[in-house]
Amino acid sequence: MSFLDRLHAAERRADSLLCVGLDPDPAKFPAPWTGDAGRIFDFCARIVDATKDLVLAYKPQIAYFAAHRAEDQLERLMAYLARTAPDVPVILDAKRGDIGATAEQYAREAFDRYQADAVTVSPFMGFDTVEPYLRRPGKGVFLLCRTSNPGGADWQAQRLADLPGQPRLYEHLAAMAETRWNRNGQLGLVVGATWPEELARVRALAPTLPLLIPGVGAQGGDAAATVRAAWRGTPEGGSTAPIVVNSSRAVLYASAGPDFAEAARREALATRDTLNAARRG
Repeated sequence: MSFLDRLHAAERRADSLLCVGLDPDPAKFPAPWTGDAGRIFDFCARIVDATKDLVLAYKPQIAYFAAHRAEDQLERLMAYLARTAPDVPVILDAKRGDIGATAEQYAREAFDRYQADAVTVSPFMGFDTVEPYLRRPGKGVFLLCRTSNPGGADWQAQRLADLPGQPRLYEHLAAMAETRWNRNGQLGLVVGATWPEELARVRALAPTLPLLIPGVGAQGGDAAATVRAAWRGTPEGGSTAPIVVNSSRAVLYASAGPDFAEAARREALATRDTLNAARRG
């Protein structure tokens, strides 16, 4: 099954557009785990157990594990997800970007070591740095396009004077990803919920690509505006191309007490329902 097919199946199964980002910060763990990096797996596993029936995908951010020398816990978590939530696609948020030979090693890291279903990649150095990830049938690759951070406009919103119509960089990337770069139907794009107008523009330029949309929740992106900008439905009630709307901190740290997993479930359920109300209304 292709990654795109897995996303469609997960959307139908969970009736959800929500992705929960797994960004474990031991300083924010509830007592008695506060500050204990040895509890990263335990914390994330509790979140997964509480939310796995509500989500379209999970998105572990590799830096939150590597910074605490917890790559072994990430491996355990990926195996746990495969065992306990086998129908939920897992996107490794790594944002790698390097020359082809090095990119092949990063692809091995994401897909062989961690067994991810998809990975985030920076396309700044060109297609030859993306192509090694596309040699893995059934795997997905999300290219950074219009990111949610304020400084993204420093490059992504600049116009390209050498191209007809002088498109903005993110527009040109979206058009290339939709067409000549998407050779095997494996590409998607990362577009922030904090820029709904740009999100709508990307959807217009890339109508068939899945969109990974961070920025809902703690970053201030509006869930309903995100759905209106990016979701396109079919007559049967499904989507023409999935949108994967990510919330991390708002779910993970909904409570600082021993009820953190139950609070995470309540926040995930509320966010899922908000997203669904937007696409149905």
